[in-house]
Amino acid sequence: MIQAPNFCLPNQDNIEICLRDLKGKWIILYFYPKDNTPGCTTEAKEFSELLDEFEKLNAIIIGISPDSPKKHCNFIEKHDLKITLLSDEEKKVIKAYGAWGKKKRYGKEYEGVIRSTFIINPEGNIIKEYKNVKAKGHAKKVLEDLKKLNETQN
Repeated sequence: MIQAPNFCLPNQDNIEICLRDLKGKWIILYFYPKDNTPGCTTEAKEFSELLDEFEKLNAIIIGISPDSPKKHCNFIEKHDLKITLLSDEEKKVIKAYGAWGKKKRYGKEYEGVIRSTFIINPEGNIIKEYKNVKAKGHAKKVLEDLKKLNETQN
């Protein structure tokens, strides 16, 4: 098991959220490229729609992107999102989790956020990770995996 890299980042309301303060809960930590883009909007809406199911399993959902808290605030309001979004404008946490790297689009190579999700257990260890995630249906898959992990832990 790998200890999840600790971090403190501002949320959409500019309130600092630290990983160490969330011990005792399951954490669904997902990294995404940009607010208000089609894939990122799909993923955020799906996680929001399933939030009650995640909460029943003592889990919280946190999305991280390089967007500013103000952009996150607009994104949440525009799409009625129920999840917490953190701002990593310096990309330190994104890089610490290996969610930054080479990407390709239309034959061009560039560096950017690699859509990734991590399930962190209540002790702060990464139990499962998903890389190069396809947004549609991903939240449901994470929920199913969390249910299985919960069964094996209890």
